[in-house]
Amino acid sequence: MAASGLRENCLARPLAKVAALTARINRLKKEKNAVVCAHVYQTPDIIYGVGDFIGDSYKLADDSRGTAAEIIIFCGVRFMGETAKILNPGRKVYVPSGNAGCSLSESITASDVRELKARHPGLPVVTYINTSAEVKAEADCIVTSANAEKILKKLYQKNEKLIFIPDRYMGANLAKELGKTPGREMILWQGACVVHEKFDAGGIAVYRRNYPGLAVLAHAECPSAIIDAVDFMGGTGDMLRYIEATNAAGYLLVTECGFGELARIRFPKKNFIAMCRLCPYMKSITLESILDALENPRAELEVTVPPEVASRARKSIEKMFELAA
Repeated sequence: MAASGLRENCLARPLAKVAALTARINRLKKEKNAVVCAHVYQTPDIIYGVGDFIGDSYKLADDSRGTAAEIIIFCGVRFMGETAKILNPGRKVYVPSGNAGCSLSESITASDVRELKARHPGLPVVTYINTSAEVKAEADCIVTSANAEKILKKLYQKNEKLIFIPDRYMGANLAKELGKTPGREMILWQGACVVHEKFDAGGIAVYRRNYPGLAVLAHAECPSAIIDAVDFMGGTGDMLRYIEATNAAGYLLVTECGFGELARIRFPKKNFIAMCRLCPYMKSITLESILDALENPRAELEVTVPPEVASRARKSIEKMFELAA
């Protein structure tokens, strides 16, 4: 079985150039007391060449809380940089791309959340971490794909209903796992991930026919038709643990392409197929843009969050850490 061709695509340039960029970035990190947080959807040259903290949204948020660095270069999308800034108000945080948005984050505003709360008074608002700081400030608790099920179980012990935003697919998938009815016990928003919403369950059936013994893993942001056709649903960290604990003939990974390459590197003796799609926002970050952010830390790359918004958003983030413990 062949893994995704991502490595060939992202590193199809002179290795001498990659090495030179990597060396300059790592030298500047030391000189400026900077760290690089690299999401698992980044390319291997970033993750393994310059990344200091590597992981999913939850791990990177947790890792950033304890850093002594003066500068955080966040190789992920904008909302992730905002979370790092909220947790590290005294640090400089930069996202090295002006195009690192997120379809989920952009699907909902703070005003939308206030209207939802007015229509459903008294219900706790749980927001997926893929939201802006302003939306987080309106929420009662944040969740990530790594801890959502655990936190929702705890919240349902005290609440018959709740509001889950903004990912309609992830919300519906979690509701099903918890035995809840979307629209009744879990009020949903209609946001979706531009990467995960486009996967086709028919493709999974083709792979299963062609590769007997295949284990199929999908991200929780996928539509329910995909989740119904797979062996395991979870976040990227969950999927890595599943791969480590099992010995399938092969693994079909239904998520962003970068994860397939990371899994292949982590588990070189296992076979992978990445039924993947590229995230244009994640892939807008390159070694060149990281170097540029370190050499020319421009205002448009710096992440700032108004203190009043940050204070309220931090409460919902800290609630996540409390309930996820």
